Amino acid sequence: MSADDGRRPIRRLRPTTVERIAAGEVVERPASVVKELVENAVDARATQVVVRLRDGGRGAIEVADDGEGIPAAELPLAVERHATSKLDPDGPIEGIRTLGFRGEALAAIGAVARLRLVSRTPDRDAADGLLVVGGEVQSRFAAPRSVGTTVEVADLFFATPARRKFLRAPAAEQLEVVRTLERQYLALPSVAVRLECDDEERLVLPATPNLTDAAAAVLGPEFRAQSTRLGGTVPGGRLFGAIGRPSVSAPTSARLFLAVNGRPIVARVLAQAVRAAYGDMLPRHRFPTGVVHLELAPDTIDVNVHPTKREIRFVREGELADALRRRVREALLETPLAAEVADRAPDRSGAAEPDEALADAPFSVARLPLAFAPQRTLDAPEAAPALRAPAVTGRGSARFVLLGVLDALYWVAATDDGFALVDQHAASERLLYEALRAHGALARQQLVAPVTVRLTPAQRAASDAHADAVRAAGFDVEPFGGDAAIVRAVPTYRSRAAPPSAVRDLLDELAVGGRPTLPDGLIERTTATIACHAAIRAGDPVEATEMARLVAALDALPQRVRTCPHGRPIFVQIPRARLDRWFLRRGP
Repeated sequence: MSADDGRRPIRRLRPTTVERIAAGEVVERPASVVKELVENAVDARATQVVVRLRDGGRGAIEVADDGEGIPAAELPLAVERHATSKLDPDGPIEGIRTLGFRGEALAAIGAVARLRLVSRTPDRDAADGLLVVGGEVQSRFAAPRSVGTTVEVADLFFATPARRKFLRAPAAEQLEVVRTLERQYLALPSVAVRLECDDEERLVLPATPNLTDAAAAVLGPEFRAQSTRLGGTVPGGRLFGAIGRPSVSAPTSARLFLAVNGRPIVARVLAQAVRAAYGDMLPRHRFPTGVVHLELAPDTIDVNVHPTKREIRFVREGELADALRRRVREALLETPLAAEVADRAPDRSGAAEPDEALADAPFSVARLPLAFAPQRTLDAPEAAPALRAPAVTGRGSARFVLLGVLDALYWVAATDDGFALVDQHAASERLLYEALRAHGALARQQLVAPVTVRLTPAQRAASDAHADAVRAAGFDVEPFGGDAAIVRAVPTYRSRAAPPSAVRDLLDELAVGGRPTLPDGLIERTTATIACHAAIRAGDPVEATEMARLVAALDALPQRVRTCPHGRPIFVQIPRARLDRWFLRRGP
């Protein structure tokens, strides 16, 4: 078959085409450019790295360091593919100790952008530089500069317009750069990092030998007091780090940072091992925070398995994960766990207080809003007659009578065929989710006195990137200088207001695209995240009449739903037949 008949012959690609294809494996977005350039700076023994962005990196990126610099004669080689000072020409490629090693970063960036490289070594009085456009060296020049290297990248993907249209909004790209710098900093906190965006300082991470201090700079100052040191041996080396107590857990897994030999990595098996170590110390939907460093013999790992070096391969991965789980568990058990610190004191003004006559009863009496069921306790006087719980009539006139509440979370209801338990948070969350899908935003309540909250760099970037989602959630948040922000309004639903501090968990989830447990797209995940943080929470006192309205509203939804947006059940039915079996009865 000839080419005219439809078959296309096999042909060699032009070198420039090959370079642009290869660049796609290394350069995905501004954050990947920053990652590669910061790694080069670290390998050059820099002690400080400054990153500057314009238009979220879409317009320009600059990375400057105070490292050793590149000799003038080697500058042209530095922008060629597979030219590097980190490996011998004949190998070997095992036992790599540097962050970079392929010699692809500058060449890949120069193939899809305009790259200006300026560097000075200690033996030179001035810096030397060159300009690369579309993979070709256009000119060489001299420039004033202190010892170190500056790389300027402009018009990213100008040579590949199809790639440029996939870039996200400037604030979203900036957020990803912040997260990239946080990961690199926590992997090697001896190197200071500063980020400036459109001439405004957005991130300052000072060099420190103390990993706990470094973690607090990223995770928030409360981490310092609510964390414990981690250390011990593992197969092939040792581990050290700082892990948060359950009181500073996160709504996603993005606040746990892993590093191997100073390299930030993504390792699902290791992250799962850390989560498993917490066991029932954390609720199912909460995740550990902290930094875990592994120092392993180079011959026990393979870093050459991923184009961007995010993932590595371990020789004894199963043994390593098991050892990590045991070391984390030991650290948690040896440390007195601090009591959970509530963001606010619940407002119990609408909840009935327990009868004072029962205060000294030999066992505790649950706080039941409206005190539905008259209770008697040993050696306590008879309680006064109580108000009756409201009945909720569902479709088909099924009986659903609320009897009381357990631990201000689980409501007990009598049904036609036994009884049911209702999760008040999951019920409220589902209704808010459906309201958001229908109307696009929640009502808000202006605070009489605005509240100041402290945000991490990633939370501040998420606030900029997802400003519309934050407003749709009912929060009104303004920057207040440094790591402070002012909350002027909070979401409200059925006269219940969310605490101002809830905006921090919301921003944590928005930073990673919403709850990952939701299988739908970004919009659905973001909507579910907003609903979760505006909903009634565990521990919130709820009147029986209000709970009855929630159940009735759920029953009135067009589609009968039994789970919250993240898949947790709202109702659990216990049939009468099962009760009879438990009590060894044959039936009523």
